[in-house]
Amino acid sequence: MARSGSDVGVIVVVVKMATGGEAPESWYLALLGFAEHFRTSSPPKIRLCVHCLQAVFQFKPPQRVEARTHLQLGSVLYHHTKNSDLARSHLEKAVSCDKCQIAQFEDVKFEAASLLSELYCQQVNVDPLLRKAIQISQQTPYWHCRLLFQLAQLHTLEKDLVSACDLLGVGAEYARVVGSEYTRLLFLYSIHTENTRKLQEVHPLLTLCGQIVENWQGNPIQKESLRVFFLVLQVTHYLDAGQVKSVKPCLKQLQQCIQTISTLHDDEILPSNPADLFHWLPKEHMCVLVYLVTVMHSMQAGYLEKAQKYTDKALMQLEKLKMLDCSPILSSFQVILLEHIIMCRLVTGHKATALQEISQVCQLCQQSPRLFSNHAAQLHTLLGLYCISVNCMDNAEAQFTTALRLTTHQELWTFIVTNLASVYIREGNRHQELYSLLERINPDHNFPVSSHCLRAAAFYIRGLLSFFQGRYNEAKRFLRETLKMSNAEDLNRLTACSLVLLGHIFYVERKNNSNNMVVPAMQLASKIPDMSVQLWSSALLKDLNKACGNTMDAHEAAQMHQNFSQQLLQDHIAACSLPEHNLISWTDGPPPVQIQAQNGPTTSLASLL
Repeated sequence: MARSGSDVGVIVVVVKMATGGEAPESWYLALLGFAEHFRTSSPPKIRLCVHCLQAVFQFKPPQRVEARTHLQLGSVLYHHTKNSDLARSHLEKAVSCDKCQIAQFEDVKFEAASLLSELYCQQVNVDPLLRKAIQISQQTPYWHCRLLFQLAQLHTLEKDLVSACDLLGVGAEYARVVGSEYTRLLFLYSIHTENTRKLQEVHPLLTLCGQIVENWQGNPIQKESLRVFFLVLQVTHYLDAGQVKSVKPCLKQLQQCIQTISTLHDDEILPSNPADLFHWLPKEHMCVLVYLVTVMHSMQAGYLEKAQKYTDKALMQLEKLKMLDCSPILSSFQVILLEHIIMCRLVTGHKATALQEISQVCQLCQQSPRLFSNHAAQLHTLLGLYCISVNCMDNAEAQFTTALRLTTHQELWTFIVTNLASVYIREGNRHQELYSLLERINPDHNFPVSSHCLRAAAFYIRGLLSFFQGRYNEAKRFLRETLKMSNAEDLNRLTACSLVLLGHIFYVERKNNSNNMVVPAMQLASKIPDMSVQLWSSALLKDLNKACGNTMDAHEAAQMHQNFSQQLLQDHIAACSLPEHNLISWTDGPPPVQIQAQNGPTTSLASLL
């Protein structure tokens, strides 16, 4: 806007001519009209809109008009330009106007403070102006609650969960005092989202919230949205705990609830209590969220085709929503969906597709520093898993080490350490590092998280190590523990891996019941489908049947093994030939903007055959 001064001067002259030198109020209304016309033009003429609003100050308007104009300028600049510094300057001036104490003009201050909070969220910066706005907004319930929510969000982004929970607690008590049970529940649920790692606090809070929801008589859409919020919290709590079977009743309720809410109309009468003028998520966003938690459940349970089906539905819905809505939460949903489907692809033997989707996550993170900050550890973890799948163990170690440095989340930390231990086991010469890791994820003693699934996986890793060391009785003990835990919660992939490894041990020991392990492992792996376990099982079945003299069965198993080998080999070559394969070398800073192509695959294929 280099010519803003001269443009503003021209606009002032034009307005004076158009209004015939009438009162300043006429000039003000004329300028507002011009500004709105330019803002709503197709395409919008934001530069001219801004110039019209800036021209208001040439008339030395009253302070209430000045404050509102600063708000309008800040809003236009924030929503339609990248000039965040100028937007912030105007919004801060609107908030700082000390003479806007009349009730109808205090809304100007609070709306400006709310927009400032959104701006601060992008910059992860808590400003005293926001705290001041909260202090003076206690007589206006809507703005007071909204600003409390926003400041709590800022503290969450700063990873100051204690301050965030304290503010949410203040909000819950304030909502109770002003008679808003609905908003009180929103505050309580938000406290729960911050406290998910404190498992001892989860059950009492969820029980209290559930009782309040069921007893609350209010707007049907608000009640159903509260039920969706409540059930999402329950489902994610179970999934965080690795309890895939136990979560099924809650997940079914959630899926039924979202069907109910999608049939309700939004044309209800607005609540009479201004503190009730909130909604948790739009219905369309809730639908995507329910698809997302269904994908999370399907992936953990090993129903990978179902995970693919719901991922496709969710991504299609997201694509439609993002054409009309630029809400950051939609990009977060998209990244989390991609993270889960990438893991599914690696299991089903579609490494090339997984790699392209990892690159897609990188592109999304390039557009949002905050999104990258929240998902950097997961992104490096996914690259580590990809490296394992293409036998690039040095790169896998580097990716997992980077991910460990970037995460403070205990469940993710445990997941990464478990996979890094598998890398050291495969390398065979990293004994000191391996034993150091295993001490930190000992499933028999002081396991770092309460996740049933991760603890079962830790038993499997111990069994795998004992197998490679030839300590078969110890390996069988660990694997039977894995089987017991995985069967209890329908962790199908861990069950398949444990069965095939037990079958391998029995084959090495020349025991007759090896077939009883390998056949169900193959059946389960085919159902998932898990390409690596199918490859392993078919190789064992070939050798078992050959040893027993079952020529036809041995030939059939050999044919299956050859088919799986060829599929994996072709996918391996395709993945390693992609320019995105060079992402395996990225371990520092933001995702690379451009990925250089390479001549061809650089990794050994021997481990696949």
